[in-house]
Order: sequence, then structure tokens, then C-alpha cells
Amino acid sequence: MKRLALLTFSLALVGAAPPPKTTPLGGMGWAAAPAPGVFLRVSPAAGDAVRLDFDFGGKAGWAAATRKVDLVLPGRWEIRMRLRGEALPNDLELKLADPSGENVWWFRKRNATFPAAFEPLRVKQRQVEFAWGPAGGGAPSRIGSIEVTVTAGKGGKGWLEVADLVLLELPPEPPAGPPSQTASSSAPGHGAALAADGDPSTSWRAAKAGPAEWRVDLGALRELGGLVVEHGASFASRYVVDLSEDGATWRAAREVAGGNGGRDLLALPESEARAIRLRLLEGPSSEPFELKEVSVKPLAFAATPNAFLAEVAKEGPRGSWPRYLAGEQSYWTVVGVDGDPDEGLLSEDGALEAGAGLFSIEPFLVAGGRLLTWADVTSRPALADGDLPIPSVTWDAGETRLETTALATGLPGASALLARYRVANLTKGERRVRLVLAIRPLQVNPPWQFLGTPGGASEIRSLAFEGARASVNGERVVAALVPPSAAGARTLDAGDVSDLLRAGSFPPASAVSDPTGFGSGAFAFDLLVPGGGSREVVLAVPFERSRAPAELARPLGTETWLGFSPAEASALFESLLTRERSAWRSRLDRVAFDVPPEAERWVKVLRSQLAFVLVNRDGPAIQPGSRSYARSWIRDGSLTSEALLRLGQGGVARSFLLWFSGYQGEDGRVPCCVDARGADGVPENDSHGQLLFLIAETVRYTRDRGLAARMWPHVVSAVSFLDALRQKRRTPEYETEGKRVFYGLLPESISHEGYSAKPMHSYWDGFFGLRGLKDAVFLAEFLGKADEARAFATIRDEFAADLHASIRLVMERHGIDYLPGCAELGDFDATSTTAALSPGGEEARLPRAALVRTFERYLENLAKREAGEGDSYTPYEWRNVGALVRLGRREEALRVAESLLRDLRPAEWNQWGEVVWRDPRTPKFIGDMPHTWVGSDFARSFLDLFAYEREEDSSLVVGAGLPERWVRSERGVSVKGLGTPYGPLDVSLAAAGTGVRVRLAGLRALPPGGLVVRPPLPAIQRTASVDGRPLPLSPAGEGVVRTLPAEVVVRP
Repeated sequence: MKRLALLTFSLALVGAAPPPKTTPLGGMGWAAAPAPGVFLRVSPAAGDAVRLDFDFGGKAGWAAATRKVDLVLPGRWEIRMRLRGEALPNDLELKLADPSGENVWWFRKRNATFPAAFEPLRVKQRQVEFAWGPAGGGAPSRIGSIEVTVTAGKGGKGWLEVADLVLLELPPEPPAGPPSQTASSSAPGHGAALAADGDPSTSWRAAKAGPAEWRVDLGALRELGGLVVEHGASFASRYVVDLSEDGATWRAAREVAGGNGGRDLLALPESEARAIRLRLLEGPSSEPFELKEVSVKPLAFAATPNAFLAEVAKEGPRGSWPRYLAGEQSYWTVVGVDGDPDEGLLSEDGALEAGAGLFSIEPFLVAGGRLLTWADVTSRPALADGDLPIPSVTWDAGETRLETTALATGLPGASALLARYRVANLTKGERRVRLVLAIRPLQVNPPWQFLGTPGGASEIRSLAFEGARASVNGERVVAALVPPSAAGARTLDAGDVSDLLRAGSFPPASAVSDPTGFGSGAFAFDLLVPGGGSREVVLAVPFERSRAPAELARPLGTETWLGFSPAEASALFESLLTRERSAWRSRLDRVAFDVPPEAERWVKVLRSQLAFVLVNRDGPAIQPGSRSYARSWIRDGSLTSEALLRLGQGGVARSFLLWFSGYQGEDGRVPCCVDARGADGVPENDSHGQLLFLIAETVRYTRDRGLAARMWPHVVSAVSFLDALRQKRRTPEYETEGKRVFYGLLPESISHEGYSAKPMHSYWDGFFGLRGLKDAVFLAEFLGKADEARAFATIRDEFAADLHASIRLVMERHGIDYLPGCAELGDFDATSTTAALSPGGEEARLPRAALVRTFERYLENLAKREAGEGDSYTPYEWRNVGALVRLGRREEALRVAESLLRDLRPAEWNQWGEVVWRDPRTPKFIGDMPHTWVGSDFARSFLDLFAYEREEDSSLVVGAGLPERWVRSERGVSVKGLGTPYGPLDVSLAAAGTGVRVRLAGLRALPPGGLVVRPPLPAIQRTASVDGRPLPLSPAGEGVVRTLPAEVVVRP
């Protein structure tokens, strides 16, 4: 007892250290800096406190209070404050900016709820991370301003008070003395220090049975992330971990209940302690408690739930946990119905995620006495019919095969996921196979997917099985449509379900509550599979139980559910599969392609991408993804809508236009993005032209005069806003030598988010602004508004002259031979420059040599990448295919396309993410899978091979991108019903001896410039005829057709 008393006394001395130096950061001088459309009033409160009263008003955005400071940060520091407030859950941010204001560091607390009474908040130095700015990273050293921000999560209105905001200068971290261990008692030869000697062959053992304590003094106050407790043979199944900062006052940090011995990994995130105490309370043995080893882990051990689960996963064999917890990239695809706000995900390894941020259902097989996981099999992904959004994954495991097919059925807002598990016996004899479907606290979406819905762990705090139904967190239901052989749940303290399966056991409890949020459980199905035959199991997971499809009313109802017969369950799944397959086929086949076998892959990818666009959208809101990018950008949506219009999906484009235009501001401002919170306030100056383009493009394709009239007020206000923006750069200030390059441009913005580090005067913005002004003139003329058309044309022409003058001046000043991405940098970005051609239509006005050089340089960079340079790229590069087609570079366009097609991930699912890494298993952000803005870029470029609109002569150019080998195949190549602004177009190209025959039909009206035929033949020494009459050819080998139907024959 003397030793314990001395230890307590020595620990208490820690509190005698002098207080750290403090620098007040609060006081007067706070200014309001809200996002556009967000109400914010900043006012002083009691003492030095500042109060933020905010109202997001149905918008996304932020409410920020900012204050100028001039502060050099010490070597070690932290920021402290007290908070109180009232609001819905929103993100709380503390931002530090350098004196330039361009480099920003931040602390973020997601989904923060404010306490009614003041509570302290400590922001540690390591929690403040680089956010953005030209510095590109590093730590802050001098601060020019501090900002307290509430960023819309749930939004709404509320208030926040921040008091006693101070910077603490911390002394150097004291050196730690050697740790010392004590215990309530110790058996001879089993002293307390033996549980911390790094040798699991030694141990501490209590002197007697019953409750016991073991302690460690760390020698100084230390941050820690958790413990690993390795028990001896006589273990505590219930124990408490206490922490103390001074050795006198203790707090319970973690209680383990239902432990199973062995090694316990305990997360203690963001903890500080001088001393740690284990109070061992109960166990299954009557022997004294024994600890082999107790290891104190650093902060990184449990810095996030995902970091902790990765440590847990290291304890088990490969395959026990998803591959992403082993630091390997995992791929997935989306499962949903057209227009539903909810979607599931199916991983390449067969795990099914039940909804955004939710748990997953993962298959395991027990066959021949062996547990089979994704790591023990060969997996093959597929889509129904090769292109429908009904994915499957097949495991090949020698004598056994498992095919997992995921299906979404129902109506938007009332749909459900179904999964069919078909177990096949590839031997001649009968086999017993156990199929285990584990419900796990894990998303399919990996941890490095940090935007939108962060991936990785998904809490399961309660899991209950009743009959053939499981309830997860009391909110979501999983129903087995056939009776399970067993069902049970498990807390993480008692061991993950995979641990039991490897031990040949199964969770015994029908229900558990797990305060760690890492509970798991499983259904088991014991199947007698005949030789050469198969057996099936079907699960149903509704997105909303009360609004599930009628066919699933019984399994998902409130009455006890025990399951259908296997035959009934299989028949139900098959009927729903047939229905959904037919429905998707009717949606996707509005434009018909007939291509040679080598080109069928392109068509299947096109159909899949169209389907994924429809699945990813939420009602009318076109979205590029279902997780990271479950938001609706006008940028993505306008260009995706162009692809939809060309594919006969005018209704989808029209619905998006009507929905998004409702978020235009009263001043004409067009938000970059809209989500469930409302319009985003971040200025991106491509947005305004993109709305005008979307309106005009939809009217061009549909000829809907009523729609044009309805949109006219939006057109007028958007043009007014664009005009006001450009006028900001037409002042005398911008006629000076240093700023002349910015004259008449749209002001700097992060643009297509390529300039997030620092906003720039982006030519992407400029080309979309010009596109929008052109389209405003078209719409005015379409509606017979001559005065407005003349006024808009004046603005258009003036802006076009300023834009092109700036480009030439930047090229001259930077000494570059390509088209620059922005005025400040003269940077190279061919994929951004494509906007000048499509949809910009500025090809004829751009410096020809620089335009050609831009895409030659892109091809050079592509060759370097194919040779092994670089580790990643974004497949937005599909836009370059369409640009090369327009430039008459048919072969180069096809070379780029074939390179990009090689990077489908996985190829059988016909999809790309936003980022492609050279090593497919690189564990880094890839955006959504599928990322359908990328998909729409593919669609637009693929359709350009057949036909595209050329603005300079108001023509449709036909066949400019089709490869000669497709045309000369046995059946040639054709498309029927391809959407154009002049009506659906039918085109076929086939060999005619050494020449090419082109048949043209359809259209409701001819383009003013006719149909320009550009088949895959050398331009020189061609002759051509149309319907048997000579057809003149241009020097470029183009012939113009002005009547339909027509047959054109071009010969060398």
C-alpha cells in the first residue's frame, strides 16, 4: 500500500506545473461573412463572446464570423473556447488563414450539435489541417485572421455563441520517465511488470480469485489512442478501463462486457492519461485473473473508427474483413431504380451495402469443412445482359460456385434491394454447403472516400433477429425470403462474426446491443446441393420498410416472418428480375445501334452509363454519383443532359431543367450545386452560362415553345448577371498593363474546381459564359423577341472579343504555343480547353496553330502515361476524343478512346470512377463508382463518332469519327434515332467496293448548313455521288447533303 500511496502522490505533482501562456483571440472586430443567400448576424455577447445568429433559408452554404489578427504561432499550441447554441446538426469549423488570406488551415467537427449551456472545446495543434491555398500544405506559422464557421449539414436556423477563445502556448513535451506497473495483488513469479514487458510468454496473475486491479504509470501525461489487452487462460469477460491525468482522479473510459479472452483491441480515441487502470470484475473461471500483455497504443491506433477497424482486421486472416481494411482499393457499382434517392452498392467481392453510409451484407461459404471468403476464391463481376444495371459477382472455389445477384425493384421512394445467392455444386455427388450472410458494421464504400458520405465503418449499435428477419439499429430490416437454419448476433467485445465462423461456431444470441457500434450478426443456410445442381437463397432489404414494393409486403410487414419455400422465393426473385430487365431494356434502347463485334463493347458501355445516370439521379436531380457526389451540379447536369437529349431521354433533361432553374437567385446568379440542403453558395462562374446552355439545348431538341417561354425570365436574369460580372473587369483598372489580360473576363472562381487552391480567371468559365450568351440570342430569336436578341448579341460579341483578346495576350506574355487554361498561369489543360469546341463552338475563332498544338501536346502526354509516367489521371479525358474528332484527327481520337476503355474498373461493370490509378489496388480516392459525369463525357464523345453539330456552318457532320474497320466489317455500322437539334437521325455506313456507302434518313428539318459527310477515307482523290448524282467535295474531302433520305457513295 505504501507504493500505491507514493505513486498517487507523485502523480498529483503533475498538476503543479505553471499554467501555459494564453493569447486572447476573441473580443471586438468580428465581421459576418456568409455564403450568398444565407442570413447571418454577428454581434457581441457577454464578456468577449461573439454570437452568430444564422438562417440557411433552405440553402447549402456557410455562416462565418471572421476576425483579423496578427499572430505568430509558437512551436506547440492549442486553441480553447467555450460553446453554446441551438441548431440542427451542422458542421462546425475553425479556420486559420495566413496574412495573405490565400492559405487556410481548419479544424472540422462534422454534424456538430451545440450544447444549451457552455461547454469547453479544445482544438489541438495536430487537429488543425491544411485546407486549401497555393502553399499546398504544411503547418501554419503566422495567422492573419481567424474564422468560426457553421457550414450547412441539416441547415435550418439557429445561433451559436463562442466565449473565452484563446490560444495556449504549450511548453515543450516533458520527457517520459520509464513506465511503472502496480497491481492490487500479484502471485509469486507473476509481478505486475510482466504484463508490460513485451513478452507474451510471461504474465501478471492476481494472488487470489475475484476482482483485481492492474495499473500503469506512463511517467508523464501522454496522448493515447487505445489499448491491446492480451489475456491469460483465466480472463476477465467483464472489466473496466479507467484513465487518470493526475493519479488521483479517475474516469471510466471503456467497459468490456461479454469478452471472450484472447486479445482485446480497445479504442480510446483522443485520450490523455498519466495513468491507466484495468479493473477486472468478472470472468468464466474461478482462477485468479491473468494478463499476458497490455500495450498502450498511439493516437493513430483509433484516430478514426476506420483506423481502429484496420487494426482489428490485422488480427485475423485475410478475407475475414473487407479488402479495404488491408489497405487495398476495392471497387463497387450502384444498385437502384430510376430516380430513387436511395441506392445500394455491390462490391467486387460480393458485399451488398444497404444504403448510403449503412451496413453491408457479406457472404461466406463453409464447404468441405473449410471457410471460404473473398480471399479464397476467384471473383468474376458481370451485368445482366452485359449492360443492364443489375450486377452480379460469381465466386469460383473449385468444387463450389456462388453467384450473388443484386436487384433493385419498385418505384422511386418505394423501392427495395434484393439479393439472390445461388450456390452451385460442380461435382457429381451431393454436397452440404453452409451459406452465411453476415450483417456487418461496414460500408462497401471504402474509408478513403472522404467526400459526401465518408466510407468505411457504419455503426451497428443494436441487432436483433426474429424468425427470418433482422432489425438493424431498430431502423432497417433485412428479411430472408427462405427460412434460415440459424441466425445470431455478436458484440465486438465477444468477437466479430468472422472469428466465430473460423472457429467453426456461430453467434448464439438472438439480439445484442453494442455501445462500440461494431456489432455484427448473420443468417446461416444449410443447403444440400445435388451434384451438378444449385440452391438459392434470397434476401430483401427495403430502403423504407413502410413503403416497400407490394410483392414484399409479407416479408417486410409487422407480422412474424418465417420465410417462403425455396421454390417460392426463387420464383419471386425471377419474376422481379424479368420485370426489371424488361423495363431497363425499354428505357435504354431508344437509340438503336448496329455495330461489328469489336464495337459492341462501346455500345454496352453506353447503355450502362445511361442506366447509371438514371439510377444516380434523385427524382429530377441529375447527380454524378450516389455517395461522394450525391449532389447536383449544373455543370455536370447540363452536359449530361446534352447526352440524354441525344439518346432520346428528353423528358429526363427537361425535368432536370425545371427543377434546377428554381434555385436561380433573384439577382440571376446560378448556383454551382444543389443538394438536400439547398443551393450551394460557392461562386463558380461557369454556372450561369451552363444554365443558359441547358435551357437552349433542351428547347433545340424538343422545339418546346412553351418551355422556352417558361424559362424566359431565367434567361433574362442570367444574362443580366453575366453582363454584370464581366463589367467588373471592364473598368480602367483592367486597362493597365499588369491587368490587361483580365479585361472583360468573368471574375476569378474555382471554376470546374480545377482552381480550388486559388480562384483564377478561367477560360473554361469564359467559354461557358460565351456559350450561354450565344444561347440567349437563340432563345430570344426563337421566341420572336427581336429587341432582346439584338441587345444580347451586343453583349455576346463584346464578350467574345474580350475573351479571345485575352487568350492571345496570355499566349504572348507566357510565350506558349497552346491554348491556356487560365489568364493568371498560362497553364496547360487540354481537357478543360475542350469546352471551347464542345459545347463552346469556338473552333473557327481560335488560333488554329495553338488549337492543334494543344491536342498534340495532350497526345504526347498520353504517350508518356502509357509508357509508365505518372500514377493517376481523371477519365474526364474522354472529352478529348470528341475534340480530336472535330479537329479531323480520327485515328488519334480512336487511340485515346481505346486507352481510356482499358481503364474500366472493373471492365465487366462498364464504369469508371473519377480517378484512375495506375495500380488498381492503390488505396486512394476514386470518386463514385460509377461516376456518371465521366460516363456522360464518354457518351457525348462516342456519339460524336457518328454525328455532331458544327456551329461555324450550322451543319451536322456525319461519320467523322467512325473507324474504317467498323465500316468495312461484314454488316457495316449504323445508328437509328440518334437525337439531334433537327430531329432523330438515321445513319448507316458500309463498304461499297473500295469506297463507302452512307445512307441518311430521318430528321424533321435539315440543318441550314446541310449534312456534311466525312467517311473514313483519305481526303485526296475522292469522288462522290448522292442518289446517283455527282456530289462536290471540299478540299477536306467533305460532301454536303441537302435532301433526305439520301444515299451517298464515296470512292477513292
